[in-house]
Amino acid sequence: MDCCLSLVTIIGFIAMLFALTRRYFSSRGAKLLELPETWWTPGTEGSANNDIRPYKVTFSEEIVKDLKYRLKHTRPLTPPLKDVAWNYGTNTNTLHKLLDYWANEYNFEEREKFINQYLHFKTNIQGLDIHFIHVRPNNTEGKRVLPLLIVHGWPGSIIEFYKVIPLLTLPKPEHDFVFEVIAPSLPGFGFSSAATIPDLSAIQASVIFKNLMLRLGYDKYYVQGGDWGAQVIHTMSCLYPQHVLGMHSNFCITLTKWTLLKNILNLSSFLPWMNTKKTKKIGSSFSSFLLETGYYHIQATKPDTVGVGLNDSPAGLAAYIIEKFSTGTNPFYKNREDGGFLEKYTYDELIDNLMIYWVSNSMTTAMRIYAEMYTKSNRSLSARLESTPIKVPSACSQFPHEIMAIHPDVLRKRFVNLLRTTKMPRGGHFAAFEEPELLANDIWISVDEMEKWNKKHRETIISEYEESKRSL
Repeated sequence: MDCCLSLVTIIGFIAMLFALTRRYFSSRGAKLLELPETWWTPGTEGSANNDIRPYKVTFSEEIVKDLKYRLKHTRPLTPPLKDVAWNYGTNTNTLHKLLDYWANEYNFEEREKFINQYLHFKTNIQGLDIHFIHVRPNNTEGKRVLPLLIVHGWPGSIIEFYKVIPLLTLPKPEHDFVFEVIAPSLPGFGFSSAATIPDLSAIQASVIFKNLMLRLGYDKYYVQGGDWGAQVIHTMSCLYPQHVLGMHSNFCITLTKWTLLKNILNLSSFLPWMNTKKTKKIGSSFSSFLLETGYYHIQATKPDTVGVGLNDSPAGLAAYIIEKFSTGTNPFYKNREDGGFLEKYTYDELIDNLMIYWVSNSMTTAMRIYAEMYTKSNRSLSARLESTPIKVPSACSQFPHEIMAIHPDVLRKRFVNLLRTTKMPRGGHFAAFEEPELLANDIWISVDEMEKWNKKHRETIISEYEESKRSL
């Protein structure tokens, strides 16, 4: 086993070194260009309009009947091996309990009402019907209302934000502002339509969401996100500082060529056969990272293949997604027979998220976001963006079980006005879903600091942006 892990580590090291070299030479001397406002469904230009339409999530009788039939006629699940817990992936003993709840106890009517408790809308942006939730605060007397765009990732959805939204839209006496929350579904996710041509990655989604905010009448706003949502808001903050007042991310990363080179040349970080206790720990961590990211390679190369089974089988969809909500929440949960996810979520909450994917039949198009990041044009563009500093005031919350954590000194090379880096006491990858109170409190405090910072430095940021525009 140790030999296999060592081999995997060597292969990973060589692959990263190759990727770094390719990225370096492909981006050397390149200038950052303005992103085009691509029309993502060619042939529909004449039929689209700018209306903002109310939308209701519906679990139709036909969909529910078909879903229950599939759940109750799932082929027998292969039993897990003895004592492996979740180390081979989703433990089917635990999965069976969730599927039974979904088929027999999940109240479709009540959960539909729960999901529609917030106002849903759609509007066409660049040929795509973009779905979003819009939640305005109550009792705003004496408070300034600040627009806040919050963006989810994969395999999450707008459901991730249902516990954090009320914490952001309820005024606090210690702050003179309150948030108005806009939470869109990423293109191809849930009830946002998907592109019919390639290249719509998280990078291009930043253009779409910038235009969404302008459509809603917001020229200036704050942004927040994790997972792919973090990549979207990082790009927005980089390219559109005239609109973004500040950025809060719970997945702050920087993958510039120099950061990658420094990490790769630190061989002890990646070679588990090194003898010191410290390097063994780091090597093991890297090996674990490789072992947990097989899905990433599949989705970055063949999303349409795996998507067929996931869109056709609710059992397959559940197995694929809840494994991420187990290990992504806490990597040690994979050593527990029950997967540990009920420590942070309920069956209803997990199935609500599954229902977003099932009802919309969107798993294939959602997974394409991985493949689109690695098209030739987007690899080059990503390298340019990574080497371009983000100048808007920024804050990063780092949860202990996040899949990656980068030291603040390194982050400041990209987020040059990093005001806060908060080490959280608990939580993992799905921060808004797992620890809404911790995340909300950090957003409040961070935006308060950003508001003060902007009073002193905002004009400088805008002047530098306008100067860079003139030089393009």
